[in-house]
Amino acid sequence: MRPILKLYRGYANEQELIVMGHVFKPTKKKDYDFLSKNFKNASSVISMFRIKTMANADVYLTHNNTKIHTKTLIDGYFKFCIPLDQNIHYGWIDYEVSIIHETHTITSKESFIRPFKGNLGIISDIDDTFLVSYTINPLKKLYHLLFRNVNTRKIFADVAQHYQALSTAGRKKNEELNAFFYVSSSEWNLYRFLVKFTDIHKLPKAVLLLKDIKTSLTNFFWTGRGGHNHKFDKIKHVLEFYPNLKYVLIGDDSQHDPFLYEAISKIFPLTVKVIYIRQTGKHKKTKVIKALTNLETLNISVCYFKTSTEAIAHSKKIGLID
Repeated sequence: MRPILKLYRGYANEQELIVMGHVFKPTKKKDYDFLSKNFKNASSVISMFRIKTMANADVYLTHNNTKIHTKTLIDGYFKFCIPLDQNIHYGWIDYEVSIIHETHTITSKESFIRPFKGNLGIISDIDDTFLVSYTINPLKKLYHLLFRNVNTRKIFADVAQHYQALSTAGRKKNEELNAFFYVSSSEWNLYRFLVKFTDIHKLPKAVLLLKDIKTSLTNFFWTGRGGHNHKFDKIKHVLEFYPNLKYVLIGDDSQHDPFLYEAISKIFPLTVKVIYIRQTGKHKKTKVIKALTNLETLNISVCYFKTSTEAIAHSKKIGLID
């Protein structure tokens, strides 16, 4: 058996390229089956959280006619932060990474985005922002994760329409689309599931920035929970990495998104343009209203919405989309 090489979508600015992935130990377990149902789906999901990573594995990135060598961290994760080949164009570009196991070379391809300067960047949460996840009810959330496969998980109505409109906002016909980032407290274990879900529902292609991988069944029951500092750090990193973009931040009120976005906006008062927060309960939350009202004094447009139809109407009203 051979190790497993998993790559994730990367991103680049004018000077630097960042790509990442994991190397896993050989296993007889099948990869996540998107068509499995009920208990078979549960078994498949649990297997994703029992996978074993490979520390200190040799990893090679081919870029700018050079093979660049690094090694995985203790959790099997690797990340290349390297100078960008200045001949690279804009938009989505393929990249290639390989590992060597005994006498075999294992190669995988993914893509990274290099967005045009001066346009929008859209950063969206996932759970209960576009993927119905029942975050405020941990048992119900766990049930849907285990017993609902990717084809039966639900998306909020009209989300795709809103996101597709944002992806073309300010662009002329046939131009590259605005850059999208999906930042979540879900772990890298769920990467393929989330990519497949966004593909099924025709959401814009995006860079996913997720939480550190989990490798035990005990940790599985805490998936998506715990501290949210990683979301703050990743969003802050994106805004620092692309200082010339103006940002739309999209989240929900089930956890900490409004307050994370409030903190980010105070640090980047000229960069954040619009904030959307989905209402997940029967009533709007007083603390969320207070945070969003505070942001309006920074000349940031805010929308606390129940349905995506309201968010679309707001985007049209402020001239963000046609």
